[in-house]
Amino acid sequence: MSDWGIALIAAGSAILGSITTGFFAWKAGHRQAAAAEAAGNAQAGALISTVQATLDEQRRARAAEQRRQVYARLLTEGAALESDPHLEATSMAEAFSLVRLEGPVEVTVAALAYREAVQRTRFRRAEASQEMLRTARNAFIHAAQDAIRDV
Repeated sequence: MSDWGIALIAAGSAILGSITTGFFAWKAGHRQAAAAEAAGNAQAGALISTVQATLDEQRRARAAEQRRQVYARLLTEGAALESDPHLEATSMAEAFSLVRLEGPVEVTVAALAYREAVQRTRFRRAEASQEMLRTARNAFIHAAQDAIRDV
């Protein structure tokens, strides 16, 4: 074989080797890029889930605190009316309206029973009235605690 033939075979082998190596390098790079994209998507999904869970927990905490304040206001206004029957009942009516807005229905029903018990016992100090008031207050507190836990 002549020198030209050997040179052509060597050049062809080098070109074929370069093409083969390039092809496999391209395939490996493509696989790495796909894996990196999948890993990035998984990481982004995990981050979004974490942020969403954090936001949900913050919303739940704010809602629970809002309910706690509204329910406490009704109890505070009721206690004031229990201790001084000559106070104006307007503030308790406002507090009850806030409880109605905040809900849920079970708390609203218990709040209504408590408000009515306060109104009935304001000028009557009979033991039966006081027991009815304690029962209504405890029922409201229990319903309020359940509602705050369920937020």
